[in-house]
Amino acid sequence: MGCLAAGASAQELTRDAGKLYAEFCATCHGANLEGGQGTSLIDDVWNRGDGSDEHLTRMITDGLADAGMPSFGAVLDAPRVRGLVVYLRERAVRAQEAHTDYAKPVEGMVVKGRAASFRIETVASGLGVPWSLAFLPGGDLLIAEREGALRLVRNGRLEPTPITGTPKVWAQGQGGLLVVEAHPDYARNGWIYLAFSDPGEKAGEAMTAVVRGRIRDGRWVDEEQIYRAPRGLYRTGGVHFGTRLVFAEGYLFFAIGERGTQDHAQDLGRPNGKIHRVHDDGRVPADNPFVNTPGALPTIWSYGHRNPQGLVARPGTAGAGFQLWETEHGPRGGDELNVVRRGANYGWPLITYGMNYNGTPITAETGRPGLEQPVLHWTPSIAVCGLAVYAGDQFPGWRGNLLIGSLQQQEMRRLVLDGDRVLEQEVLFRGIGRVRSVQVSTKGEVYVCLEGPGRVLRLVPVK
Repeated sequence: MGCLAAGASAQELTRDAGKLYAEFCATCHGANLEGGQGTSLIDDVWNRGDGSDEHLTRMITDGLADAGMPSFGAVLDAPRVRGLVVYLRERAVRAQEAHTDYAKPVEGMVVKGRAASFRIETVASGLGVPWSLAFLPGGDLLIAEREGALRLVRNGRLEPTPITGTPKVWAQGQGGLLVVEAHPDYARNGWIYLAFSDPGEKAGEAMTAVVRGRIRDGRWVDEEQIYRAPRGLYRTGGVHFGTRLVFAEGYLFFAIGERGTQDHAQDLGRPNGKIHRVHDDGRVPADNPFVNTPGALPTIWSYGHRNPQGLVARPGTAGAGFQLWETEHGPRGGDELNVVRRGANYGWPLITYGMNYNGTPITAETGRPGLEQPVLHWTPSIAVCGLAVYAGDQFPGWRGNLLIGSLQQQEMRRLVLDGDRVLEQEVLFRGIGRVRSVQVSTKGEVYVCLEGPGRVLRLVPVK
């Protein structure tokens, strides 16, 4: 990197990573990181290391005297160095993506993937923001629209009138009707679960809530509360509600984002920034990890989460029941894929692989004893959204893989796993809309909820 400005001190320096690069690095490595007097930082060719975050941190801090690289550790504190690393990672990935072709399918076009080929077909269109789906016996679908409507697809056609009598939702910003899910024994009990942004008693306040009810003659009836936080804990602001619903072994897991108040993720007395576990009727399990912790909310299963946008139960190995997997939004960088464990702390905002949206660092720490590490993190952020485990027969080459969506990149990815490790990522398509949800039906069909415009697609296998 370039020469240090004479007399500069950490207190006098900007915290904006882009400006720091322009001041200290661009002279040698080029304004666009393409190289010059120094090497390129975007071609993924490294002569003195592996290009990992640790390698970049070490080079910025300690320099490399025999290559003419000065050290910046005396001037750039650890948070600023971390910000620079995130900035370099962002620019390098974007440069590589600019030279990569991704499938951008339209109806009838065959996408040839590494393990399966498919085409897309439209199931429903003309929607607002379809957040999630519920699969009903006989092939009918329920669609949760963020604006508050619960829509039914019957016999392959979208019913013109939404289900009436559903709960009032706070449909502002990222809030609204978020998740619809059928009980695993729906054929017998008829229960449908909704997760939504519940309006508070004061103007502008809301918090994620969960209820269940039944649908009879086009109306929402028999509503029962599954979870509502104490009203005094509702928050203002339109961001980070989460959520997803997962039934596993008789329990219901659901996530609540930290609602834009990052420190609340570490506070066990607040519901936001947590994954919760209850019985399917809302009762608190006696073996939840914080049931006997003074001041803690008894429904909490794990904490230190920023904004969970994917949650799924994956069959465990060696008869271990199931694993709960989660994806969550980081800030600018640091989106995470996690295995969620009982009582574990996932670190937000004490540790993160991202930085603030304005380019300033949050913290220098990406790890700390006692805090969980992600299985995988994405920097730059892809705004990961939606998560499914494929276990069907229609795409045998995808069995055991994770399927995820992306809002920012408008893409769907397939992740190949080996235990708790990700071996491979494949971008299946990109650029046809923000992917809000990826779900697999009981028949092994893959459905995708897109926004901009709002529609639901199905992936059809092609031999």
